Amino acid sequence: MLCPPVPWTSVHMGGYLVSPCEVVRLPYQATTQKQRLAKAEPQKLYPSLDALNQLAAVPWKVNQKILDVVLEVFNSGGSSSLDVPELPSSLPPPPQISNEVDKFERYQLFKQKMQYRRKKAEMYSLWCDCLYRLSLANHFRYDVFWLPHNMDFRGRVYPVPPHLSHLGSDVARSMLVFAEPRPLGPEGLDWLKIHLVNLTGLKKRDSISERLAYANQIMHLIFDSADHPLTGKRWWAESDEPWQTLACCMEIADVVRSPDPEAYMSHFPIHQDGSCNGLQHYAALGRDASGAFSVNLASSDLPQDVYSSVVALVEEQRAKDAENGNEIAKILSGFVKRKVIKQTIMTTVYGVTRFGARLQIARQLKDIDDFPKEYVWAASAYLTGRTFDSLRTMFTSTREIQDWFTDCAKFISGVGGQHVEWVSPLGLPIVQPYFKLKKKIPQEGFAIDKYEKPNMMKQKNAFPPNFIHSLDSSHMMLTSLHCERAGVTFVSVHDCYWTHPSTVHIMNKICREQFVALHSEPILQDLSNFLADKYSYKEGEITGDGSVSDLTKKKFNRMLRKLPNTGNFDIHQVLKSVYFFS
Repeated sequence: MLCPPVPWTSVHMGGYLVSPCEVVRLPYQATTQKQRLAKAEPQKLYPSLDALNQLAAVPWKVNQKILDVVLEVFNSGGSSSLDVPELPSSLPPPPQISNEVDKFERYQLFKQKMQYRRKKAEMYSLWCDCLYRLSLANHFRYDVFWLPHNMDFRGRVYPVPPHLSHLGSDVARSMLVFAEPRPLGPEGLDWLKIHLVNLTGLKKRDSISERLAYANQIMHLIFDSADHPLTGKRWWAESDEPWQTLACCMEIADVVRSPDPEAYMSHFPIHQDGSCNGLQHYAALGRDASGAFSVNLASSDLPQDVYSSVVALVEEQRAKDAENGNEIAKILSGFVKRKVIKQTIMTTVYGVTRFGARLQIARQLKDIDDFPKEYVWAASAYLTGRTFDSLRTMFTSTREIQDWFTDCAKFISGVGGQHVEWVSPLGLPIVQPYFKLKKKIPQEGFAIDKYEKPNMMKQKNAFPPNFIHSLDSSHMMLTSLHCERAGVTFVSVHDCYWTHPSTVHIMNKICREQFVALHSEPILQDLSNFLADKYSYKEGEITGDGSVSDLTKKKFNRMLRKLPNTGNFDIHQVLKSVYFFS
């Protein structure tokens, strides 16, 4: 939008000036949550609506320097290494199928031909998508614009415009900066350098002071990247996030060359990421001391990397299995790396199944050139088991809480035949919209009963991650509201918080304070009380005759009231944790 969005004042009023826009993105059949939102007391929704309004009030503009470089790469044919789509015509065609080959070779050549067609169609789709995004950025290159926000059913916040926003790929993020500049101040340049090193992914286990020292050592590479992005040494192109790295190099070069760096007016956003944010919330809920330390809830001299810690446990077990003669463990020697199991660790907390985790690991193993491809499936199964075992060892209370969530959802949807619902800490009513649809084809058209039974499998598998997502969105909204009160620019991409270089330290302090405030509330007890009040069987419904039905009702009531065991971690330690978000 080329003007500030209409503030959200109710679930039906806000967002765009003319086009209709819902405050909560819901599927058509999710009637229950629509009813809960309509009946909710307005003042209970105000915290969520105010957070959406704050995020939407931040003006943006296009980073023209980066846009010009991206356009040059795109117009010259793209680059797969820089995540700029290449032309479909650049894909080499498969070999022709001749009449002289035997049946098996013909089959293999046919498979290659089908893969070629799929790959070409995928490349064309990506190329068109990139062309559209770049066209939009180029069209608005001189404009200030705003991004209205809404949320999904769990309360997670998204910008409504899908093509040009900060919620996207490395290329998309690099092309946007804040429209309102702020002077860097005494710490701003240091935060720019630290942010640059964070983007490269080179010093993840080093302290902030060591990252800053490293940035000072490579100033010649930073200047070369800024001055000659495509014709110089291209150091930025080797980064984990190359385009954001290049944008940061250009900003640092401009700051250092300015007459007074502290007075330099910077539009550039600095990011602070949570350390596997889902596990942070689980460790806080369970007051799990060992888990809290591994995800930086506790203060430490160096940042803890939960992924590397799990990799070390998996590798230790693999070595033991190899000594005991396990062939797959022997084959995996040298291949148990952070990248291979990182996605599985990240998504385990959000309820990934063993089969899903196996597919994730298999994809990573396939991408390793010298790994024997015939062992990919067996090796992925082995690593999945070892990864799950290691996580259970490191996060004891996390698994208990996850199991309790799953059991509650299973009984609510399976025995009670109802959808799982709860209220977020900020008062947003949430209902899981997973149905067991029975599709009927009438004589004309297509009809779906909006009141179908809940899908028990989806309800129970989705409840743990959805509840954690509602917590991380609540934490983000609290941080957003308190940053606004402090006069600090704030935007977020879920668990990645953005602000100006001069206000990073203020945002970090508020972020820690609001996490402690959130988890100082009896979240699990409140959830248990809500579920018990809504779903438990009343005394008159329990006959006491000892029947299976009667025993099931009693078990259900006990389970809703029986909270998981928790540890003794002091949540206030988060206030001193430098690497909680970093």
